[in-house]
Amino acid sequence: MGGFNDELENFKELNTSIVAISTETEDKAAEVAADVAFPIGYGMTKAQVDSIGAWWEDRRSLVQPSNFVLDENGRVLSATYSTGPIGRVEAVDAIRFIQFQEKMKQS
Repeated sequence: MGGFNDELENFKELNTSIVAISTETEDKAAEVAADVAFPIGYGMTKAQVDSIGAWWEDRRSLVQPSNFVLDENGRVLSATYSTGPIGRVEAVDAIRFIQFQEKMKQS
């Protein structure tokens, strides 16, 4: 998440908000939130994970990374699901995707 925090100004220039959510407790999520300048929710349940189609890991009772880009109406423009440590979306890739979407709107 640090990469998203490092690129926060670029996201703001694109009028884009960053939000994260975790299966962790409030205290654990607060530890992570202390290092970033965007909100981090906590306490996501398996039922909530299932509702967004993310990968729930039973062994550790956690959700693997899932990234979504939503438009201004809340419509999903991109969804990326990981089943492990490979395949996470990098902040610069999200920025490029958002810039591409903006160009497509204008053409």
